[in-house]
Amino acid sequence: MKKRIASPSVTKEILDKNGIRLKKSLGQNFLVDRNIIDQIISGARLSKDEHVIEIGPGIGSLTQRLAEEAEKVWAIELDDKLISILPETLNDYDNIKYIHADALEYDFEELLTDLNDKKVKVVANLPYYVTTPIIMRLLEERLDLDRVVVMVQKEVAERLVATPEDGKSYGSPSLTVQYYSEPNIETIVPRTVFMPRPKVDSAVISMDIRKEPPVEVEDEDLFFSVIKAAFQLRRKTIRNSLSKATNVNLDRDLVDEALEEVGIESRRRGEKLDIKKFATLSNTLFKLLN
Repeated sequence: MKKRIASPSVTKEILDKNGIRLKKSLGQNFLVDRNIIDQIISGARLSKDEHVIEIGPGIGSLTQRLAEEAEKVWAIELDDKLISILPETLNDYDNIKYIHADALEYDFEELLTDLNDKKVKVVANLPYYVTTPIIMRLLEERLDLDRVVVMVQKEVAERLVATPEDGKSYGSPSLTVQYYSEPNIETIVPRTVFMPRPKVDSAVISMDIRKEPPVEVEDEDLFFSVIKAAFQLRRKTIRNSLSKATNVNLDRDLVDEALEEVGIESRRRGEKLDIKKFATLSNTLFKLLN
C-alpha cells in the first residue's frame, strides 16, 4: 500500500525534507487526517471516467486520493516551491497534470473545452483567503462542471446554504450560490486535523451545478443588483435599500410601485425575502423600467 501523505508524520517529513516554511499569506494549512480526506472523496462521488480539477493541492494529501478515484487530476498550484515538489511526492501516479497558476486568473474555459465531453468536477481544500472569490468565479462563469466539492471555513459554508430563517448568515452569497447550484454541507471539519492548526473549524460543502436556475429572471444583472442593494443596507427596509443604493439608482416612487405590485410590505427588510421574492421583484422592476 502506498504511503499516505495525510498524516502528521508524513506531512512533517515532506515539509522538512524540502525546507518548506508555510506561508500564512497563502492560507497554507495542510490536512493530516485520512478520515476527512475519505469524507471529501465520498462527497465528490467520483468515478473512474471523470476528470477532477483540484485548486491548491499543497503537498498532495487530497491529490493522492483523487488520483486513485478519477481518470485524471488537474492540480492547480500557485506556490513556486509546492508546484516543484508535487511531481516527486506523487511520482507513483501518472494521471496527474500539474499546473503552475493562480486559480483566480487561470483559463478554466480553455481547459474544459479541451476535455470536450468529459465529466468534470472541482474538488479542493481551498485556501481560506480566496474561498469566496474562487467559488463565485466557478459558478458565475457558468463553467461546464458537474459538481463542486470544497472545504471552506465553517462560517462561510453556513452562509452559502443559508435561508431567510438563518438571520445574519443569509446574504448575497447565499442567493448567488443557490441560483447557480444546489449547495449542501457534507461534514464539519475540526481545526485539530490541520497542520498548522487554523483558528476556526471548517466544513466540506458540495454544490451540484444546476442545469437551469430555480427561478426565471428577465435580467440577471438587475436581479443580482437588487439583491446586492438589499444586503448592502441590510438594517434598512427594502424600500430604503433599493431607493438609496448607488448600484441600482432607482426612483423611490418606482420602488413603491414595484413593491405594491408584488405584495411586499415597504417596511420589510431585504434579508427576509427568499430567492423567489427577489426574482419577482426584479422582474417587476424590469417591466416598469422598460
